[in-house]
Amino acid sequence: MADLMLFRQDADGRDVELSGSTVALEVDLQRRVEAGLEQMLGIRFVASEYATGPWHRGRIDTLGLDENGSPVVIEYKKGSDSGVLSQAVSYLSWLNSAQHDFEALVRQVLGAEAAESIDWRRPRMVCITAGFSHHDRVAVQWLPERVDLVRYRVFEGSLLSLLLVDSSPGSPSASSSRRSREREPVVGSAPTAPATSPPVGAGLVPECLRDLYAELDDALTAWGEVEVAPLRHYIAYRRLVNIASVIFRPKHGAILVYLRLAPDTIALEEGFTRDMRGIGHLGTGDLEVRLASAADLEKALPLIRRAFEAV
Repeated sequence: MADLMLFRQDADGRDVELSGSTVALEVDLQRRVEAGLEQMLGIRFVASEYATGPWHRGRIDTLGLDENGSPVVIEYKKGSDSGVLSQAVSYLSWLNSAQHDFEALVRQVLGAEAAESIDWRRPRMVCITAGFSHHDRVAVQWLPERVDLVRYRVFEGSLLSLLLVDSSPGSPSASSSRRSREREPVVGSAPTAPATSPPVGAGLVPECLRDLYAELDDALTAWGEVEVAPLRHYIAYRRLVNIASVIFRPKHGAILVYLRLAPDTIALEEGFTRDMRGIGHLGTGDLEVRLASAADLEKALPLIRRAFEAV
């Protein structure tokens, strides 16, 4: 994968490449990411340097809860260290064995509502280092856990770049807690014997919205590699963070798409787009787009493109 390249214009209008480097101390990277954790990665901070006890013998760099309710283990290395992946897997095994401890910690830091919403089906690992080996990237694809490999660089002017190198969505854990089993998708009438393979998450889709959702799914996955994560109430389309959340309203014959896009950067249109800042809703994203027809989807395509280009 090519390196991320940044340029600035000099006084003569020429583009000059900025030279990227690594941090002097690993803790500097950790503190920088933790300070902007929710904005950078869509993860709420829970704990730092958390001791895992005598069996796992370590301290988890950062514990968090992502925007979809999944527990997260984050590990950092200032250089390229192939051991970060095995270390993160070890800590994830601790997480699965210490669900009650984690829930108590979340309740203390984020409140009871956050603790009750934890989804144990897909605990997540995020490894942030200066680089990954080919073997790391191959190993990720064989792991049943959900893993994000993120490469960082620092640039002059206090710039920090995070680049998603590889990602595996993982598979739902068989050892999910009672709360997780209660959050299994509640499905309406599922299509029988489809002529073609349905998109991921199609089991959540009401029959009356199946065709429109198939076109929407094509539009949401047209901008490179995107993880499609079917949850109980919505389907998330994510890279490092959720870019879009899709919710179905069959009684109104509509699909609601919540985009990670600032509403004040577009001209809102009544009945089509809505500013959701300060308004509680399922899923994530500040801009609501209401789709009831193929024409609505066609009109929404530039907004979808902008949301993906901004991440």
